[in-house]
Parts: sequence; structure tokens; C-alpha cells
Amino acid sequence: MGHLLSPPVSPSDPLMWADFQALCDLGGRVAGSASEAAALAFARERLAAVPGAKVRDDPVDYPGWRCRTAQLTGATTGSAFQCAPLLGTVSTAGIVAEVLDLGLGRREDFERGADRIRGRIVMVRHEYPFASGHVHRRVKLSLAQQMGAVRFLIAHPEGGVGAVSGSSGRNGGAGIPALGIGVEAAEAFRGLPDGTLPVARMVIDGDDHPARTRILLADLPGQGPDWVVVSAHIDGHPHGESAMDNATGVAVALGLARLLAPHVSECPRGLRICLFSAEEWGLIGSRIWLEQMDEAARRSMVINLNLDAVGGAYALTALTSGFERLDAWVKATAARADLPIATHLPLMANSDHANFAAHGIPAVRLVAGFDAPDSNLRLVLTAADTRDKVHPEELDQALRLTTTLTWQALTAADATLSSLAAGRS
Repeated sequence: MGHLLSPPVSPSDPLMWADFQALCDLGGRVAGSASEAAALAFARERLAAVPGAKVRDDPVDYPGWRCRTAQLTGATTGSAFQCAPLLGTVSTAGIVAEVLDLGLGRREDFERGADRIRGRIVMVRHEYPFASGHVHRRVKLSLAQQMGAVRFLIAHPEGGVGAVSGSSGRNGGAGIPALGIGVEAAEAFRGLPDGTLPVARMVIDGDDHPARTRILLADLPGQGPDWVVVSAHIDGHPHGESAMDNATGVAVALGLARLLAPHVSECPRGLRICLFSAEEWGLIGSRIWLEQMDEAARRSMVINLNLDAVGGAYALTALTSGFERLDAWVKATAARADLPIATHLPLMANSDHANFAAHGIPAVRLVAGFDAPDSNLRLVLTAADTRDKVHPEELDQALRLTTTLTWQALTAADATLSSLAAGRS
């Protein structure tokens, strides 16, 4: 079967768009919320209806967090600004401090302002996250904390979008209070030409607590013991619909399960659909799930195809996690099927595929809009991440490519698939 390049089905699914809409109807799906629970229940029902699927929930305990209120005001003017607490952030009772604007907030910006950071609120800019030169929010937050900042603000650069969200990555550990804001707040907290720094007051009332989520799994067994894992994360953020990030990936994963279910039993290896949660909390859900698994079970998962933000732009890129032979395999497989695909070889630890790669499992993230900062993907992590930013043909294209890659992984010769882990850069 190793010579087959496409599945014996037409790569389309009439329910996929309805699934996408239904997930958006449930809201942002923050881990620990009623919205997340409803989304998991919906997806479980969909997977249970797939013929031959063995569906189960794997519990994952993680450091949870809830926020009751968050406020940002100008200490002098009393003006209030829209803000979003970064998930898991430290609370603060409202200490007043000067705001130091470090622009993009890259390492060189921090080094340039090193003697002015301690004791102040550091403000930086959110960057387009799907780009080769992107510096992640948590890198900037870590630099601020290391250099003595007492608070952290990160601003979305586009007007009218509102506050940017995201994870603090703290997961119950040490940290400093951190808020996402909009460009309007950033403009209000710019320093004056004479060097005078504005003063802000931040209030975050939240608390850490033990939490449990569920990893939703659907196994479609093949002829052998190994698994091709197709994953997507179901959780999101409190504002907007978390539509691009990541109702798109979940909808495509559900469509893929329905398409391939009649055929997997004849393949050399099985198909495992993994719907993760707590991804937006610094990828902690999939990390804990993989860590608590025994080594033999991890070794049985021979490749991961992770679907995260596969709508919002038509062009798709495969992030191939430093696996050189995997990168070449993705290109060759897509080319034989006459499907457009770009690849990016260096590891980008921006979704659940990174946790598979950390265990030596060849891992791909499919993402739309890579290096396309004017695409709708610029609006992820904001209230503007809504269903109107996604078009049906984008999901259709993502399903075609995912089906092609998955089928080739299911049917490839053992030697071909085992070679993908070699030659990692």
C-alpha cells in the first residue's frame, strides 16, 4: 500500500462547515469554562458517531487559574482602558508604577533600556505570531521579569481591534502581573518628549487552583500497533469565538475522521484523533498528557500532524519542527498530489506539535497565513477572531492537504515512516 498517494475517497466533508459554526456558537472555549466543557461534549458526540471509532477521555490535571476582574487606568487622569489578563497571570492589588515603552520588546530593546526597567511597568508590542522572525509574547514577558519589571503590558498594534490575549506561561509558578491591551491604551502610555513617563495602575483579582481537563481521543485501528496522530486544540480565549484559533483545526480533524474511517482498518497503522485542551496555557495539556504516558505508548505514535489555525488565509505552511526528512516528505507528498504547500524547517514551539517533537516524534503543524501579516490571522488572540474571518474553501483546502498527508502516513512502508525522525537539525 506504500505507493498510494491519496485516499480512496473524495477529500470533502459536508458536515465540516457546520461543525466549525457550532464550535464558534459555543464561544471562546477557555480551559476550565462551561464553554470548553460544551465544546468537548460536542466533539465527543461527533467522534462517537464515526463508524469504528473507539472514543475515550484521558484526564489531565494542570495548574488552573481564574480571574474575577482586571483593570488598567491612568493614575493621573483616571481614564480606564480595555485590557485582558494573560492566562494564569499573577494578581495585583493595584500598585501604581511608571510605564516604560520598549517598542517591539525584542532583546535589543530590553538591553537598551536595561538601566530603566527595574521597578517599572514594561510595555511592548504584540507581533504577528505566524512568521519566521516572530518573538513570542512569553519571551518578552520573561525578559521583563528577569530584568526587574514589576508589571507587564503587551499591546496589539492595530487600531480598533481591542486588547490582545494570550498565556502568561506561568502555570502556577513565579511571575509578574501581565495584561494584554489595545493600541489605544499603548498610545496613552507613551512617554512624553521631555522623557517624563506616564503612570498606570493595574488591578488583577485572580487565583490559582488545581484543575482538570480532558484530552479527547478517537482511535481507528489499523493492521499494526502504530498510530498516525492528527491533533488539534479545542480551547481558546475569553473574547471572540476563537474561530481561526482553533475551531478551524478541530472542524478539519472531525471531517478527516469521518472521511478515513471506512478505510483505516486496511492500513498498516491506525489513525488517532487527539483533541487537546489547555493548549493556550503554554501547551501544558498535551505536555502533561505525553509526559504521563509510558514510553512504549509514546513510541507507538510514529508521526503527529497538528492542525492549528488552518483557516483565515488560503495558503498553508507546514512547520516541520527541525526534522529534515519530514520536511522533504511533506513537500514530496503534497507535490505528487498537486497540492500547494510551503514548509518551515526550524522548530516553532507555538502549538502542541512541539511537545511531540520534544519526545523525538516527527511532528508537523499545519497553519494558514504564515509570513502573511496582512491576512486575517493577524486577529487571532483578539475579540476579532470570529467566524466571518474564515471561508469554507479555506477549510476545504486544509482538509484536502491533511487527508493527503495522513493517508500517506497511514499507508507508507515502515522504513519510509521510521526514517522521518532521522536527520533532525
